[in-house]
Amino acid sequence: MIFSEILIVWYLKNNRELPWRKTKNPYFIWLSEIMLQQTRVAQGMNYYLKFTENYPTVSDLANASETEVLKMWQGLGYYSRARNLHFTAKYITNELNGKFPSTFKEIITLKGIGDYTASAIASICFDEPTAVVDGNVYRVLARYFGIQTPINSSSGIKEFKELAQNLIDKNQPGTFNQAIMDFGAIVCKPQNPLCEECPFSESCVALQKNLIKELPVKEKKIKVKNRYFNYLVIKTEDDKTVLTQRNDKGIWQGLYQFPLIETDSIIQKEELISSKEFTDLFPEETTISLFNPKEIIHKLSHQHLHTHFWIVETTSNKNAEIPWKLVQNFPVPVLIANFLAQFQLKK
Repeated sequence: MIFSEILIVWYLKNNRELPWRKTKNPYFIWLSEIMLQQTRVAQGMNYYLKFTENYPTVSDLANASETEVLKMWQGLGYYSRARNLHFTAKYITNELNGKFPSTFKEIITLKGIGDYTASAIASICFDEPTAVVDGNVYRVLARYFGIQTPINSSSGIKEFKELAQNLIDKNQPGTFNQAIMDFGAIVCKPQNPLCEECPFSESCVALQKNLIKELPVKEKKIKVKNRYFNYLVIKTEDDKTVLTQRNDKGIWQGLYQFPLIETDSIIQKEELISSKEFTDLFPEETTISLFNPKEIIHKLSHQHLHTHFWIVETTSNKNAEIPWKLVQNFPVPVLIANFLAQFQLKK
């Protein structure tokens, strides 16, 4: 049997029972694919169920506020995915009369949708033979064919896409795409792949040449940047605080946070309270204490955030308008959500 036939036979016996596998509704497929980018299925499942319950149609998602969408997304990370999802839902609803595009060329023009997601939607929902290439696919193809071209190079991206396109079963492209993704997740895993159970073991180049751990090849990672965050958690006598929305184009756009002073390194209390940023925020008398003596290191893809939370108690503050009992209603980064969970326990 040829590659696609072996793969599909395996899939029909071993595929995972997932809710988005029971539909060809492009809205649900799109939602699942966006959520599962950079996210494990086990983590994304509850978010998918929550979104489809609260926003059962693309117009329901479009009619929600961005703050509501971000709050529901809280904890999944990579928040630009949620903002793009919401933007595109409004575009489909308002500009396309609620009708989801039905071809790869149309789908890929939508904001937040790249080659992989457009291929998944086009093949699963509309039977267009366009191959998906994600981390699982790169791994399966690199190992089986013994390809050493870096998967994150422009030549590698092109090579693997062309190979996947040549292998796809044109009569059942959606099944093929889901099969190769599942195969990479279940059998050809990054660590400890199940080579003894693999139907391709006799012809897998990586297995024959002992290259399992070396493939796929990735070019050197971008250098990680260290940043030092000091969050000022305000408590007034009337139990109010300050939250500000991040509106720049960096991390966590659209989410809320406590006033932040970013420094070049870890600083002590005396240095913090004598800084211009602090005195500008608190011209009045305050009492300040460090909530976490040991820094919290929050790791993002290319940044490590060395974080301290400082509790600032003051009689009043002109910017403190949010009652503490309402803080939980605001979408915040998981770093702050974790702090709030601990802080509320100690209040």
